[in-house]
Amino acid sequence: MPTAILHSIHVHPLKAARGFAPSEAVVEPWGLAGDRRWLLVDAAGRLITQRGQARLALVEPELLPDGVRFRAPGRDPLTVAVPEPGATVTVGVWQDDIEAVEAAAEAHAWFSAYLGTEARLVHLDEPAVRRPIDPEFARPGETVSFADGYPLLLATTASLDALNSLIAQGDHPDEGPLPMNRFRPNVVIEGTEPWAEDDFKRVAIGEAVFRVAKPCGRCVVTTTDQLTATRGKEPLRTLARHRRFGSELVFGQNLIPETTGTIRVGDPFEILD
Repeated sequence: MPTAILHSIHVHPLKAARGFAPSEAVVEPWGLAGDRRWLLVDAAGRLITQRGQARLALVEPELLPDGVRFRAPGRDPLTVAVPEPGATVTVGVWQDDIEAVEAAAEAHAWFSAYLGTEARLVHLDEPAVRRPIDPEFARPGETVSFADGYPLLLATTASLDALNSLIAQGDHPDEGPLPMNRFRPNVVIEGTEPWAEDDFKRVAIGEAVFRVAKPCGRCVVTTTDQLTATRGKEPLRTLARHRRFGSELVFGQNLIPETTGTIRVGDPFEILD
């Protein structure tokens, strides 16, 4: 296999909103530092995502030393401080009920006005204890942020190129080629063979080591243009034909850190098992 490297890093401060691509990031036990520590919930306390609110793709968070600044079309920027420790509320993220701390009321009003429905912004205050990873794939004590289920998501440039080639031969070639942001990964690897990640078990990126938990099943969010919030048919149509693993349409692999540390764009990528 050619020499593989870390091509890019992606951090999404607010689950379901736009991410940014730093040149380096700290790997914490529950994910990249700053990744998916904020969440929007509805009136019932259930998560709000791009599945139901595609316009979240247009919300741009900027991490600050003590909070986050949000920008969105038609709204003045909003700066939100990390809430002080205190009373928590129970929020639902898929099958998990998690304790989190509410942001200031002005944040609720800002997002409710933008989305046109009641929304509350919450922060994950204690990621080390709040949300265990599915024990089928995790070791005791391993936790995750507000991510769908696992601390990091890995994708490869070779597999995206291969997928785009398949899209070009399919029913909706005009929708391709798709950019990597459709898949919202945390780490993107360059220099592998297409679909090589299907066989990864343990990998190292720079000074951090990861266990590969399971392939990532994809949903309608991948059909959402992350720059316009419009939806199409791809890549789900092509994944259904070529990348169906049981009941899931797969692109990328979920990772659980075994060691922490700083990773940097250009770091070597190594398959350990």
